[in-house]
Amino acid sequence: MDIAVARTFLEVVKTGSFVGAAASLNLTQTAVSARIRVLEDQLDRPVFIRNKAGAKLTPAGEQFLRFATTLVQVWDRARRAVALPPGRETVVTVGAELSLWSPLLRHWLLWMRRECPEIAVATQIAPSERLMEQVQDGSLDVAVLYAAPSRPGVIAELLFEEKLVLVRTTPTGRALGPEDHVQIDWGEEFAASYQAAFPDQPNAVVSISYGPLALDYILAAGGSGYFRKGFIRSYLEEGRLAAVPDSPEFSYSAYVVHSTKADAGVMDRIRSGLRAAAAIAA
Repeated sequence: MDIAVARTFLEVVKTGSFVGAAASLNLTQTAVSARIRVLEDQLDRPVFIRNKAGAKLTPAGEQFLRFATTLVQVWDRARRAVALPPGRETVVTVGAELSLWSPLLRHWLLWMRRECPEIAVATQIAPSERLMEQVQDGSLDVAVLYAAPSRPGVIAELLFEEKLVLVRTTPTGRALGPEDHVQIDWGEEFAASYQAAFPDQPNAVVSISYGPLALDYILAAGGSGYFRKGFIRSYLEEGRLAAVPDSPEFSYSAYVVHSTKADAGVMDRIRSGLRAAAAIAA
């Protein structure tokens, strides 16, 4: 399979037309059509239905789509592994959810630079579902995420246990109403637990999907919300935030996820670094 053919297929899917794919890839429409014909000959199935509106995937094309994505990702990973920077023995690809990058993954990157200078690192941020898919298909070595559903061929190890706690801005003498509470998206499990704990709570006026942004907002405007205890510890110590007495806490644990086929030696070093980073961030 020519990777250029797979890339062309994905670009047609993305743009919805051969014309759009040709423009994106800086090719002629004839060249794009020729590549798709090669693919269809190899699969012995049509992958697109062409019409005036563009190009629509056939059932065979739908099936090939996920494999084409994996082919391109694995090829890109192979190119990075072969083209190692000078003095490096291997490269590891690590992904994490956005809310885990600061400070956990920042500490881990510094640890890797200090303790494992022979390893090159490639990192990315993505939603948890996408990270799990990439670990499964081999395009990602390790993922760090909060919810780790069971998947074939994937190992999930507990990295640290954290609590989501309800805090409010100070001074505490100022009364806060229900409209001052900011709803933060900590996942479906938290949402269900929150609803059970506060069944009569009205819908939030402000909902934010990213914890650090929600924190910036309530520090500027005043309010309350649930945050990771480790993340807001310094704000509690400085007196900028205060814990809301007698409020329920919710478990929010992070996991290291990797393939069962991952190199054991490399995984040991990555795991040690993540645990060291988690201890600093706690």
